[in-house]
Amino acid sequence: MLLISCPNCGSRDETEFHYGGQAHVAYPENPNELTDREWAEFLFYRDNTKGTFAERWLHSTGCRQWFNMLRDTVTYDIQAVYPMGAPRPGAASVTAAANAPDSGTASTAADSTTTGTSGPSTSATSISPTSTASSTTAPEGATK
Repeated sequence: MLLISCPNCGSRDETEFHYGGQAHVAYPENPNELTDREWAEFLFYRDNTKGTFAERWLHSTGCRQWFNMLRDTVTYDIQAVYPMGAPRPGAASVTAAANAPDSGTASTAADSTTTGTSGPSTSATSISPTSTASSTTAPEGATK
């Protein structure tokens, strides 16, 4: 089970959220000028990236706010959470977050709240503060 850090409410269980698809998909400048094929591609064609992927999420049972998340689609490692309208974090910050010793996707730690920074820290989503296991592995008992 994922522990997702909402930018407004802090860390919450994944059952409180709904996936909203690929982030940063630009709306066509002149949609009336598109052919049927171009419109269909805008509506239905999305990247299917293996690895780091920018996604939109809705905290549907909490603050009901949308936000963006960078998540590894292979390991489920949450690399960054940032507000809607903000640009995707650069590759350097994603790499730094992925290599942080306390980064991960599940937590036994108490819930935390954000401090008003550009995005919440993913260090509160570690498997265990004293864990020596790789942070990109699923918790014991999780399914793949």
